[in-house]
Amino acid sequence: MDAESRREALLSTLRLGPVVPVLIVEEVRTAVPLARALVAGGIRVLEVTLRTDAALDVIRAIAAEVPEAVVGVGTVRRPAQLDAAAKAGAKFAVSPGATPALIEAAKASPVPWLPGIATPSEGMTLAEAGFSVLKLFPAEAVGGAKLIASLASPLPDLRFCPTGGIDRAKAGDYLKLKNVVCVGGSWLAPPALVAAGNWAEIETLAKDAATLPRAGAS
Repeated sequence: MDAESRREALLSTLRLGPVVPVLIVEEVRTAVPLARALVAGGIRVLEVTLRTDAALDVIRAIAAEVPEAVVGVGTVRRPAQLDAAAKAGAKFAVSPGATPALIEAAKASPVPWLPGIATPSEGMTLAEAGFSVLKLFPAEAVGGAKLIASLASPLPDLRFCPTGGIDRAKAGDYLKLKNVVCVGGSWLAPPALVAAGNWAEIETLAKDAATLPRAGAS
């Protein structure tokens, strides 16, 4: 897959909704009902992070049993993780940063990759490598919406899915920017609601998030 094909494949996925929930799933048994609740609320693109031992099995379960969901993998730090997630059924991959080895692996992977940056130089480096759709991370800590707005003029080819410290109240500040495609956030699946199996409340949170307006969806 060439750079332009990777870009368009990733953008087409991220444009499916204004919010990508960042999911830390401890138990496989909660994966399918959680995914179904989010999809029922209008949130189809889900990022399952590799922060638990269950993560790959969670991706497999969602990919197999919730076909309406577009499940991806997050917290990818090594090429082997990218390969394992692709085999598990992940449709996209997200990293907190980028390394030379991961960049080369992502070029060869069939899974579109969303690498993380925190500075303009990192964005320029990744764009030169063929990756111009990026995750600003940790968004709030490194400058937030003001930083992304500042990058629009000197780096007009870059598009962002900011993640890190973004909640419902802050999401709108990002989504009004034309170089922001969507935001990532964990507020749609609070651990207490997941542990309690309160799928109805998670569906309500998803419905609210799905209605958030955005300027950069086109």
